[in-house]
Amino acid sequence: MKHLIIIFLFVLNGITFSQVSENSKTSLVNILPVRGFCIAAPQSKEVDQFIKFINEELAPRSVNILILRVDYNYQYESHPELRDSIALSKMEVKKLVAVCKKNNIQIIPQVNLLGHQSWAGKAGNLLKVYPQFDETPLVKMPEKYVWPNADGLYCKSYCPLNPDVHKIVFDLIDEICDVFEAEAFHAGMDEVFYIGEAQCPRCSGRDKAELFAGEVRTIRDHLALKGRKLWIWGDRLLDGKTTGLGEWEASYNNTYRAVDMIPKDVTICDWHYERPDQTPVYFAMKGLSVITCPWGNAGNAILQAQDMVRFRNSSTPEMKDHYLGMMQTIWSGAGQFLDNYYGRKPENSDNSQVSCFKALFSEIQRISKSQ
Repeated sequence: MKHLIIIFLFVLNGITFSQVSENSKTSLVNILPVRGFCIAAPQSKEVDQFIKFINEELAPRSVNILILRVDYNYQYESHPELRDSIALSKMEVKKLVAVCKKNNIQIIPQVNLLGHQSWAGKAGNLLKVYPQFDETPLVKMPEKYVWPNADGLYCKSYCPLNPDVHKIVFDLIDEICDVFEAEAFHAGMDEVFYIGEAQCPRCSGRDKAELFAGEVRTIRDHLALKGRKLWIWGDRLLDGKTTGLGEWEASYNNTYRAVDMIPKDVTICDWHYERPDQTPVYFAMKGLSVITCPWGNAGNAILQAQDMVRFRNSSTPEMKDHYLGMMQTIWSGAGQFLDNYYGRKPENSDNSQVSCFKALFSEIQRISKSQ
């Protein structure tokens, strides 16, 4: 009888249960348009379990953006020489696309461009196959990697002015966006320590900010030909010395001036893991749309979510829409994260990727109920 009365009251007011649910979703969209999750694309053997995670964990939390760091974990047809030895098939990708469509989640694939062309003592697939693209060919990969080192080697970069690099890069972008049916592409472009190096015959003596901005524009313009948008990490667009953010979360090599040289339709993923720095305001005031990205500190993630909502609520109409929302970042492989999440290999710290993810989306849910 009680349920009949409730139904009667809703109908009397011209509202159905489905409309209440839709109104709730609309409210969340207004509060935080982007509720994102970023992780390495699963290995083939992990696809089914990852689909379960999407259905049972991401969808109920109203995640609407899934960035998958694919890199070379796909069986590229345009450049099979760049595939990982074990890589996702087109059929496996389509399974991921289908489950995301069902749950109204937009997939954005990522391939690291410009920087992150090596890791520790190994060159990535692009420079391994095409060593002529290396910005610093005289810097040899060490047998035993340590940081800091005499070469200032963190990760290699490709030369953005090499006349042949973009033919390869554009083939990869087009193919990965097509197979994921993507409306946007994430190019990475974080932690670029090597750019405009003196030993490069093409880049030597050039302005590092102009080189960085030029690469952003080149990738953005190619994506625009098919109506796609570019997303990048934001650290190279921040002045690490003036702000005190340091050389990891910001730039020490003057690329930060590129913030005034890139198109305004590039979406910035602004990551800060040690402190809840309020740099989204800086990007928004530059006319760029921005997403705040926590990682492993649950307390910071909660503060960052509160800040993002406050920025949106207290901004002018012109500024508000630049504050897009929040995105949890995961920096282990998908398989390891799933092992952590489901307790097969539990993390031993309260400040962990799993606890941060749960805390962030619990806070988003709390905020949505309180608005």
